[in-house]
Amino acid sequence: MGYVTFAALIVLGVLGAANLIIARKPDAKELIAQIAPYQGWIGAISALWGAWWLIHWILNVRVMFAWPVLGITWLANALLLLTLGLLFGVGVLKTFIKEPKAVEKLDLTVTKLTPFQSKLGIAAIVVAVWTMIDWHILHF
Repeated sequence: MGYVTFAALIVLGVLGAANLIIARKPDAKELIAQIAPYQGWIGAISALWGAWWLIHWILNVRVMFAWPVLGITWLANALLLLTLGLLFGVGVLKTFIKEPKAVEKLDLTVTKLTPFQSKLGIAAIVVAVWTMIDWHILHF
């Protein structure tokens, strides 16, 4: 997972918790504004990355039994990448999806996730930091 996942989770976390971050640090608004134009593509790529890691986790679920902390960390990373990626990348993803029922289901999923955007953003930042601690301190 490493650095790409860490970076993606930090960026998605900042975008997800942007209102909370700006409320505490108003000068962060300019930095977040520089990322915002790319949030659709960042989200779409992150959703695909999260789906890949979720599939990878399912196929390697035995890791959960051998190293439960690592398994839970992988799962948290995958789910946060997928959910926040869907929230921010829904517009871009819709351009590639031609099936109307799939688009409708995607819209419904995003509608259900939207109220949790800030909480998911904070969780993404926390899990990203935990992932780096776990990766560099606990497993090496």
